[in-house]
Amino acid sequence: MTPERTSLIFSCIVFSLLLDSAGVGARFQVVLGYQILRNSCLRVPDPLKLFLFKSILEKVMTNRTIFLTTALPYANGNFHFGHIMEYIQADIWVRHQRMCGSTVHFVGADDAHGAPIMISAQKKGVTPQEYVAEISAGRAKYLNGFFIRFDHWHSTDSKENTELAQDIYKRLKKAGLIYSKEIEQYYDPVRQMFLADRFIKGTCPKCGAPDQYGDSCEVCASVYRPTDLINPYSALSGSKLELRKSKHFFFKLSDPNCVEFLRQWTRGNAPDGTPRLQSQIVAKTAEWLGKDGDLSDWDISRDAPYFGIEIPDEPGKFFYVWLDAPIGYLASLKAYCESKGINFEALLETSTTEQIHIIGKDIAYFHTLFWPAMLHFSGKPFRVPDHVWAHGFVTVDGQKMSKSRGTGLDPLVYLELGMDPEWLRYYFAYKLNSKVEDVDFSSADFISRTNSDLVGKYVNIASRSAGFLVKRFEGRVSDPAIAESSLIAEIKAAAPDISASFEGREYGKALRAVMELANKVNEYVDQKQPWELAKQPERATELHAVCSVTLEAFRLLTLFLKPVLPRTAENVETFLNCGELTWNSVDNALSSDKPINPFKHLMKRVDEKQVQQLFELSSKAAKAAAEPAKEEKKAEAESEEFVFEPLAPNITFDDFAKVDLRIGKILDCKKVEKSRKLLQLTIDIGEKEPRNIFSGIAAYYKPEDLIGKLTVVVANLEPRKMMGSFSQGMLLSASDGADTPSGLYLLEPFPGAKPGMRLH
Repeated sequence: MTPERTSLIFSCIVFSLLLDSAGVGARFQVVLGYQILRNSCLRVPDPLKLFLFKSILEKVMTNRTIFLTTALPYANGNFHFGHIMEYIQADIWVRHQRMCGSTVHFVGADDAHGAPIMISAQKKGVTPQEYVAEISAGRAKYLNGFFIRFDHWHSTDSKENTELAQDIYKRLKKAGLIYSKEIEQYYDPVRQMFLADRFIKGTCPKCGAPDQYGDSCEVCASVYRPTDLINPYSALSGSKLELRKSKHFFFKLSDPNCVEFLRQWTRGNAPDGTPRLQSQIVAKTAEWLGKDGDLSDWDISRDAPYFGIEIPDEPGKFFYVWLDAPIGYLASLKAYCESKGINFEALLETSTTEQIHIIGKDIAYFHTLFWPAMLHFSGKPFRVPDHVWAHGFVTVDGQKMSKSRGTGLDPLVYLELGMDPEWLRYYFAYKLNSKVEDVDFSSADFISRTNSDLVGKYVNIASRSAGFLVKRFEGRVSDPAIAESSLIAEIKAAAPDISASFEGREYGKALRAVMELANKVNEYVDQKQPWELAKQPERATELHAVCSVTLEAFRLLTLFLKPVLPRTAENVETFLNCGELTWNSVDNALSSDKPINPFKHLMKRVDEKQVQQLFELSSKAAKAAAEPAKEEKKAEAESEEFVFEPLAPNITFDDFAKVDLRIGKILDCKKVEKSRKLLQLTIDIGEKEPRNIFSGIAAYYKPEDLIGKLTVVVANLEPRKMMGSFSQGMLLSASDGADTPSGLYLLEPFPGAKPGMRLH
């Protein structure tokens, strides 16, 4: 016996011992052992590779119980492509797990609480519950349309969520992590409510830009408190705000025990031995935690009126939406368990139940700091997540999705156009991996990828052989041909690696491997030319073998694609009469005992016109949805009467003489990409070089309408750094003086005035 063979046998014995003693906690070590064996300098024979793969499935993977969620969508609008991408990513992983024999509880819910929901409901003249119910009723057509199969869909406005949120609050309070103190915050006397930052506007305290929100400036990107704003006003009523005191409740995230726990949890591994968080998210949590663990305590309360869950024994106080929203994961699971007769607390408390969240990168802060800390210090049966997996955003042809700019795609329009949902499932999957990376929907690439891979490479295989087998051989395959085929052996040997790619959420890697195999099958068909064999009766045995091998190869490729293409896989299972395709059925080859059925069309090609319509109709739908709000705002502005603003105190002539007012000609004007308020103007005021001036008039003027106009410029104003450049002056305009003016009018001199003339 050679040393290499002795080493291989010894490695297999060690692997078998590991496998026999493995629980869920050792799953990672077992899989790692398999990978080391597979990738060792000794080439593991394909039969042994498959044996090891099936051993892992039978001994380890099938024992898994997984509780999986996606982020809860806010119930103030329909799903967009970003939502659908996240749900497809999760659905593929769930389907893969079930093909491995795992038990998966896949639940979701609507995030129903908060001031925006309450205000939107008031505008429509309905209750918040009625408003949310209308939004929630439309979810099924999206989820069903893209074959996304949640086991249960719930709402954070539910008895289960109320009970769980109040219970967790009481536990945290008992642990000494909840305290109260009085804070000052802005109050809208017209709406009679305290305002969240998003409903507060004013002048930026850093750069002086007008109409900025209460937490950050869109112009200079400064972050500040609402109380730092200059001349703050309500974005809801336009009224001047009052500072009032109110008792608020805080979660003591800065507690040393809390900080230490989060440091260990964010950097640690799950019980299966794999990192809880992706490396990119670990790096972000390290920034947030800092060297000294200087986390700010978390304000978890809001004052009435507020649509949310009441804080126990505190009348008029409600939980901030971000406290009860993640608890909605547990509430949805609890409601599901009750409907299925499952013991909710036992399921959670069981150490082998894995808890996994799939989220967008923009909400990683809440899910990797607040959420695990809440669960950890609440105690049993609550458990911290085993994994929080974040993904990037969806971009469209390289641009960030924006309905107002027409770069947002509507998934419902996609379905209404008759576009195949599996095209999109495949395209997103091809682009997805385990990293926190954005996914770009490129229209040209979408058409090319779908038509080339799904139709040209995959579906084409079945259509080239099925007819011959049905017509000439009663639909029965040649068992010896399949058993002796080296091509089939090669495809079967790829199963462990493809399955491992799905397991690791490396969907793109898995699909590329599948398409490489599809290429080999097509090369085999091209080489054997069954259409030519069919013309030669004496070569019937050869034709039978070629068609049998081709369709068994198609069965295996379909098995590999089943997590991504569930409807097609179901149709293929019927067509091939092969039973349910799972990872354990790799060896369950087509049999002459079960004849296949006549081939039916499985998938059509993408029509470029459909994709063009998707963009056009999505843009129209977005504009139509935004139109009522614009009309409402316009009607409100037109109904307001001009109110004379009191005169300012008298000044001397010397004071006035200090202001240098000049006639300026607008040479160029354009929007500022990162700001909704600013226009950037190039203005000639008679100097050698024109000036650059930023002005907050984007809501009132289109850039193209201003080019060539004369106006009045404050020429000796101190330059101010804005948007990475300097604003070298200010335009004079007239308005009604309100914090939210109904109109704004640039001053325009009579014809004949020249750039550079001074106003006296």
